[in-house]
Amino acid sequence: MTRKQRRLYFVLLGMACLGLATGLVLYAVRGTMVYFCTPANLAAKDEGCDQKAGRRMRLGGLVELGSVARDGKTIAFRVQDNVTAVPATYTGILPDLFREGQGVVAEGRFEADGVFHATEVLAKHDEKYMPKEVADALKKQGDWQGHDPEKAAAAARTAK
Repeated sequence: MTRKQRRLYFVLLGMACLGLATGLVLYAVRGTMVYFCTPANLAAKDEGCDQKAGRRMRLGGLVELGSVARDGKTIAFRVQDNVTAVPATYTGILPDLFREGQGVVAEGRFEADGVFHATEVLAKHDEKYMPKEVADALKKQGDWQGHDPEKAAAAARTAK
């Protein structure tokens, strides 16, 4: 075997190892990826936003008015984005700021019954905050009337 052939084999072996490592990393990342979807994304069946049973995702929107029902530790509610709504349930203790009409991001899975079963629920933490994904989705639909930092700073300057 000549030196040139040996070098070629080492380069090919290195490329094969690099390809295998890249494939393993991509396979591992695919299993941990969690898509963020709004009810409108689910209705449109956007990429990553299908209601396949058992698939982990984050569902974000507003808690629909009049939809919260408590049955012991299980809370049933609907997440909506002014286009459509999705039924959801959560078993456990909700954040103190969880209430109707407020922004929410729930992480969990759709089950065969078509209901989103949340394992974690995040609610907004003050009057001006909304999860970025929810705010972006509402801005796209033209329904955003949230906090504008520039207007707030100008109002604070004029108040002094």
